[in-house]
Amino acid sequence: MIEDAYAALREGKMVLLYDFDDREKETDLIIRADAVTPRDVLTMRRDGGGLICTAVHPEAAKTLGLPFASDLLKGFEAVEHLGDIPYDRKNHSSFSIWVNHRSTYTGIPDRDRATTINAIADQVKMSLNGGGQDFAAEFRTPGHVAILRAADGLLDDRRGQTELSIALAEQAGVTPAVVVCEMLDDETGLALSKDDAKAYAEKHGLVFIEGKDVVKEWEALKTANNA
Repeated sequence: MIEDAYAALREGKMVLLYDFDDREKETDLIIRADAVTPRDVLTMRRDGGGLICTAVHPEAAKTLGLPFASDLLKGFEAVEHLGDIPYDRKNHSSFSIWVNHRSTYTGIPDRDRATTINAIADQVKMSLNGGGQDFAAEFRTPGHVAILRAADGLLDDRRGQTELSIALAEQAGVTPAVVVCEMLDDETGLALSKDDAKAYAEKHGLVFIEGKDVVKEWEALKTANNA
C-alpha cells in the first residue's frame, strides 16, 4: 500500500492519509503542492471541508525564514498557552504564516490559492537545491494559504499530519511541499470516520493509507541507512 501512495504522489494524484487512532483520528486529503490545480482546491474544499494548508520541509522553512506562529505571538500578554494542542502535549502547533502570492488579487478563489500553493512548492524546491528567491518579494501576508512548518526531525520529533505528509513525500522522492485538508462529515460536522474515508477512497479510486504505515517505512529506512 505504501508503494501505491508513493506512485500516486509522483503522478500528482490525491492520497487519503489517516493519522492515528490515539491522536486526531482524522483523514486528510493530501497532494503534492507543485501538482495542485484549481480543480484540486475545489475538491478539497468540497469533499474535504477542513482547512487547506501547505506543509513544508523543515530545512526549506529555515532557509526561507518561515517561523512558527507560536514564536511570533510570544510576548503578547493576552495570548496564553501558545501553541497548545490537546492531542499532542509534547509539541506545539506546526502553523507558520498565511500567505497569498503577489500575482493574485484577493487570494481566495480556487485559481488564486492554486497559484499561491504552486509558488510555495517552487520556493521549497529551490531552497533545498541551494537557490530560492526572497520569500517576502513573492508573497504577501496575511493571506489565504496557511503554511505548516514540519518539525526538524520529522517523525522522530512529531507525528502529526504535517510530518507524515512531508515524510511520505520525501520517501516518494518528490518535492517535500504537500497540501493537506481534513475531511469532515457533512452530517455531524466532525471528522470523517475512518470507514467513511476508506469508502470515499474506494469510490474515487484513490489510495488510503494510515500514519502507522508511513512510520513503519520511516523506521525501516532509518534502520537500513544505519546498517
